[in-house]
Amino acid sequence: MYIVPAFITKHIKFIVPKILFIVDHRLNRSPSQRYRFEQYLAFFKQSRFDWELSELINVKDDAIFYNPGHYFGKALIILKSFFIRFKDIIRAKNYDIVFIQREALMIGSSFFEKQFYKRTKTIFDFDDSIWLLDTSPENKKFEFLKNPNKTSINIAHAHKVIAGNTYLANYAKQFNKNTVIIPTTIDTDFHKPLPLKKDTNKVVIGWSGSISTIKHFESIIPVLKQIILKYPNKIEIHIIGQTNYSHSDIEVISKSWSSETEVKDLNAFDIGIMPLPDDEWANGKCGLKGLSYMACGVVTVMAPVGVNTTIINDGVNGFLASTTQDWIEVLTKLIENPELRDRIGQAGRATVVKNYSVEANKQYYLDVLNSLIK
Repeated sequence: MYIVPAFITKHIKFIVPKILFIVDHRLNRSPSQRYRFEQYLAFFKQSRFDWELSELINVKDDAIFYNPGHYFGKALIILKSFFIRFKDIIRAKNYDIVFIQREALMIGSSFFEKQFYKRTKTIFDFDDSIWLLDTSPENKKFEFLKNPNKTSINIAHAHKVIAGNTYLANYAKQFNKNTVIIPTTIDTDFHKPLPLKKDTNKVVIGWSGSISTIKHFESIIPVLKQIILKYPNKIEIHIIGQTNYSHSDIEVISKSWSSETEVKDLNAFDIGIMPLPDDEWANGKCGLKGLSYMACGVVTVMAPVGVNTTIINDGVNGFLASTTQDWIEVLTKLIENPELRDRIGQAGRATVVKNYSVEANKQYYLDVLNSLIK
């Protein structure tokens, strides 16, 4: 049997660098993980980077952690997460890079981020204003365990910070000058227009999101009520991500989110909407909803908040609407003009392909990784 000489094995890790991803969720579970780095994992492999994922919440835990009650079960999951991260600390020296997505632990401690920083090169990646509290409704009783201020500590204890937009990067640069911007991106080979046969007598206005952001959809219900009255029997309202969601003021067709049906469900939209309040949390958003609509060739209307004003050139590749009157005027124009919907939808997809696609941004990720292993 051939034995590899010691002087070669000593340097093997530099031949095939290894990344340990520190995350909350398993693959293809969390939109933040999926659109921030998971889409690039095959590319990392092709670019001579090996990787491993260390998640805290498995399939069984998921059913407990994100449903009301189950307080003892949730406490056990949090306890288990400590053991997982202690194990990660011990083996961190075997990796060239530790990539922390948003946080290492679901409670307010920065202990593990500091330990990773001491043991190997670390990247801290974030795509929301996570220095603010925004706890899911199911876990409000655990909010006291959170410490949003840990975000600044985690940023400071990173060799490189990746922020999803300029607003987030400006926050991060207060604590770490080694901050770069890589936008939240779309795999435009996956999210793409499909040749669906649509009912030309109906116009579908659609929204996609989680239970934590349903309040943003509900903020525009007064507008949708007026539109439905203006065009009786012509408008359908679709929601993706909220199984069995209903509202007393309007009729809604709700669907659960799944990676298998998402693109088809988005393609069923004639108009995609992204209402947002103009507050600190919303300014940190990376426009994912709008980008996913646009990638599918769906004409998109966004609130002019944060990065949305960078993504959308109003009237060219989408529309911006802030006041109730703005929303009614834009939706009316689009409902009455299918050719306009088609033209602006195509321009929106072109924008995503050029600026917000995996293909357009993969080299930026590779540059960050290579900068840490030189």
